[in-house]
Amino acid sequence: MKGARELLVRAVSIPSLSGQEGEVAAALRDWMAAHGFDACIDGAGNAVGVRGGGPLTVALLGHMDTVPGHIPVQVDEAGVLHGRGSVDAKGSLCAFLAAVAALPDSALRAARFVCIGATEEEAPSSRGARHAMREHRPDFVLIGEPSGWEGLTLGYKGRLVARVGVTKDNFHSAGEGGSAADDLTAGWQRVREWAAGFGKAEAGIFDRVQATLQEIGSGGDGLTQRAWATIGLRLPPALAPFEAELAVRQAFEAVGGPEHLELTFSGHETAVRHPKDNALTRALRVAIRGEGGTPTFKVKTGTSDMNVVAELWPVPTAAYGPGDSALDHTPGERLDLAEYDRAVAVLTAALTRLVTGSH
Repeated sequence: MKGARELLVRAVSIPSLSGQEGEVAAALRDWMAAHGFDACIDGAGNAVGVRGGGPLTVALLGHMDTVPGHIPVQVDEAGVLHGRGSVDAKGSLCAFLAAVAALPDSALRAARFVCIGATEEEAPSSRGARHAMREHRPDFVLIGEPSGWEGLTLGYKGRLVARVGVTKDNFHSAGEGGSAADDLTAGWQRVREWAAGFGKAEAGIFDRVQATLQEIGSGGDGLTQRAWATIGLRLPPALAPFEAELAVRQAFEAVGGPEHLELTFSGHETAVRHPKDNALTRALRVAIRGEGGTPTFKVKTGTSDMNVVAELWPVPTAAYGPGDSALDHTPGERLDLAEYDRAVAVLTAALTRLVTGSH
């Protein structure tokens, strides 16, 4: 579609850390309003645009916010866009907008297409998605995340973040007993052992627990010593966040007793995995082949707004978008604009086929 690249470059050029998406939301709203959408900014700060008036509803949910880290925005001689958010995930969101703007009248008569540029996906709140899932009732859902233009992502692991604090009276190191740091590291070792032992030994990484020590420290004032840590868990579909929470609590309480322990949990996200054969995935596969690609199915060890909306949107769902997700959050984040163009073409063809049964 004419103007699709300009839309993306403009969006990437506007800084939009989580909670600071107002400027980019206004720019996307104005672009949608100028391209046939009924566009607004909703109560969560999402940029929302609707096209079409048919009986079906297709939600295309991407996110506008990015992680920190300034990358000078430029398109190099090879046609590659460099900039924070180019892959994660303004490329996917802008591909949604450009594809819906290019849909033929037959598709617009068959369905309503609701494009949502969500706020705070990169924050634990997922504010935009949580608001949107209560405002809309779609029949099909596309999540805007990089899958590569030939790829379809069907699932994301769950998540839990544990913040641990151990406090003990100070004692001479020549005496008996363990320090707060001793107890903390012993509890962390138990968590690692539990994570390594969860599930079947031959299971792939998507079906295993991943435990990461994200922060650790200790200190004291001469009377009291304290140790603290932040632990991140990636959870498989077979493990709910509350079950992981219980396992972590038991691991630490077994070491030093609950009277010395402070535990708080956040980021509760349940893993999700959608079926690979339905009307949405079939339409996307046909469209990818039509552009000369070979469709591939993926599951991811991270989380996305797919985890958030699955509970209230139990409908055919896939994540799709251009770019290499290995570049997410990195200093080298960049997107080949030729791949972006292919993704727009795939989406335009797939959405048309999905709601009309033909190109």
